[in-house]
Amino acid sequence: MRTALVTGAAGFIGFHTCRALLQAGWRVVGLDGMTTYYDPALKQARLAQLQDQSHFTFHHGLVETPGLIAGLMPGADAVIHLAAQAGVRYSIDAPRSYVEANLIGTYEVLEAARAAQPAHLLMASTSSAYGANTAMPYRETDRAVHPMSFYAATKIANEAMAHSYAHLYRTPTTMFRFFTVYGPWGRPDMALFKFAKAILQGAAIDVYNHGDMRRDFTYVDDLVTGIIRLIDAVPGATPAGPMDSLSPVAPYRVVNIGNGTPVALTDFIAAIEDTLGRKAARNMLPMQPGDVPATWADADLVTALVGALPKTDIRDGVARFVDWYRGWNG
Repeated sequence: MRTALVTGAAGFIGFHTCRALLQAGWRVVGLDGMTTYYDPALKQARLAQLQDQSHFTFHHGLVETPGLIAGLMPGADAVIHLAAQAGVRYSIDAPRSYVEANLIGTYEVLEAARAAQPAHLLMASTSSAYGANTAMPYRETDRAVHPMSFYAATKIANEAMAHSYAHLYRTPTTMFRFFTVYGPWGRPDMALFKFAKAILQGAAIDVYNHGDMRRDFTYVDDLVTGIIRLIDAVPGATPAGPMDSLSPVAPYRVVNIGNGTPVALTDFIAAIEDTLGRKAARNMLPMQPGDVPATWADADLVTALVGALPKTDIRDGVARFVDWYRGWNG
């Protein structure tokens, strides 16, 4: 039985990742700070499901705590670092929390990996790293040097930090660039959760850039399939092809995980309305600082590495979220 160490285990993606690993026969060691960025009751409910599993062990603590992750990493075959302060807009209001969780926390993970040398270190980045890029679909070989938010800046910094450690200490490292993940157990600050809640309460939803936005919405189970398959796609010396972001000087690569099909925000809202059987009142607003009008993942690299990932249709994914949400709210 292989062992995975997962940071951010009670978070949205962390919970789904831990659950899938356990179902696949892994032993999972989870770490989470259970912070109050959003309702801790949701995190506790996710965690309770994981703690019902016999091969799951949980540790409560902040990843940026000096030496904490170093004490958990020995013996882990794979380390999946998902703990982070999330949110583009919140990074404008509370940038220090991003320094602590994303920069210092990732430093602690890298230092622990330097000593423990797991077979593969896998870490979350974001599609926001592409920033001001306008050529689409986004390819991993595109430059990512113009972040539009401080959140994105910390994730670009994480990629650079991880590359330097992979070069210096030869720790095989894969960075994931996630694209607008959604699904059951999602965060309350994300659009799907906010829209469903508002529509059911008869409140108006905030629609930014007057609705002229597109997102590469990625259903969480599809994303987790990519994460788990990539565990065994350890960066080595041979590129997968001309699309590969494999470093010329380190066992390190960046991989997009997205649906590969951008969806108009208006179509996303329509899918929610149809599922709920209610129309949304809309506050049409300008673009928010730090946001981008569109995202779109090129999936050629992940397909070359681990095969084509499942692609859940947006209407099916929204319906699954709504089914969960109605139960969550009683």
